[in-house]
Amino acid sequence: MPILIAFLLGAAVAVAAMSAVMRSRMIEIAASRFGSVEETVTALEQGIAAAEGWSSPGTRDLNGMLAKHGVPLAPKVRLVEMCKARYAAEVLQDARHFATLMPCAVAVYEDDAGRVWLSRMNTGLLAKVFGGTVARVMGGGVAVEEKRILGPLTR
Repeated sequence: MPILIAFLLGAAVAVAAMSAVMRSRMIEIAASRFGSVEETVTALEQGIAAAEGWSSPGTRDLNGMLAKHGVPLAPKVRLVEMCKARYAAEVLQDARHFATLMPCAVAVYEDDAGRVWLSRMNTGLLAKVFGGTVARVMGGGVAVEEKRILGPLTR
C-alpha cells in the first residue's frame, strides 16, 4: 500500500509540475521595438502582408469593442489576425473543430507603464498537445513562419 501511495503522490506532483510549465509557456510575450501600439500594429500588418501566402483578415480594436458596451479600458489593446490559407485548409481538412483557433491572432497592447507588448499563443507547444495534422502544420510551418514575421518587431 505505501508503494501505491508514493506512486500516486509522485504522479500528482508530476502532473502539477507539467501543468505549471505548460501554463507559463502557452502564451508567448515579447516587448515591441516600437514606441506605440499604432506603430507596432502597422509594422505587424506590413510584415504579414509581405510574408508569402499570409494575410490579415482584420485588426480588432478591443478598447472600442468594450466602449460600445459602456466598459472603458484605458490601456490600448489591439488584436491582429493572421492566416495562411494553405495551412488553414490542411488543418480543416482533417480537424474542422480547430476552426475555433482560426485565424491566428497577435495581441498588441500597452502595459500600465505605457510600454508596448506583443503576445500570442505558442502554436508549436499547442500543436504538440493535439498531434497528427495539427502538430505537423501548426507545430511546423505556422510556428516557424509566425516567429519569422514577429521577429523584426520585438526586442
